[in-house]
Amino acid sequence: MSSNTYRTISGDMWDSIAYKAMGSSYYTGKLMAANPQYLETYIFPAGVELSIPELSQDEISLAPLWKRGMLSE
Repeated sequence: MSSNTYRTISGDMWDSIAYKAMGSSYYTGKLMAANPQYLETYIFPAGVELSIPELSQDEISLAPLWKRGMLSE
């Protein structure tokens, strides 16, 4: 698994994955657009590998302060 992927744990939902992997549930739509094959999934089982889309510099500036350094590396 690369840093641009996320492997789900049982019970994960789109917004919680966006928060954990991208720093904010604000990015839920972008995460869903990057993984259209799972759009019918509301609550994930364990082990699904999702693609985490890259964020632009403008989007990174919207991330919480604690996450910005991790996203710009």
